[in-house]
Amino acid sequence: MILTTPTERRALLDRSRTVAMVGASPNHARPSYFVFSYLRTHGKLDVTPINPTITEIDGIRAYPTLAAYAAERGAPDIVDVFRKPDDAPSVVRDAIAAGAKAIWFQYGVINDEAIRIADDAGLDVVVDRCIKVESARFDGGLAVAGVNTGLLTAKRRVR
Repeated sequence: MILTTPTERRALLDRSRTVAMVGASPNHARPSYFVFSYLRTHGKLDVTPINPTITEIDGIRAYPTLAAYAAERGAPDIVDVFRKPDDAPSVVRDAIAAGAKAIWFQYGVINDEAIRIADDAGLDVVVDRCIKVESARFDGGLAVAGVNTGLLTAKRRVR
């Protein structure tokens, strides 16, 4: 099912524990590193990098493929995709084979074929959304400027 509402995305995150991040990078300047680091250090999600060119990120073991991850750790709840849109169909097929329950296409990873394959296979599908942004928003850690203020209030500040 394609999840289009905030309520559906929140329910997915609430029922999920493991995230296999395909395309995670150890390069601190890349968005996939920032999202990986945030998810690893905030909240309840156990995030694991999937990248055949590395062995670890920040001490967390990386797996070369989703199949290798699933063989050792079991099926991931969510496969988060940081790959080019043209690579998305093969990532979806790998996610299905690994027994994933959901696939999350990050900003800009839009491929109609991949979306259709995932939806037809019964996966929950999130398209063109950032799992970090959604997670922070639902957990109260995202202010208007996109930064965690650590303070939640409905009162306007006196200046």
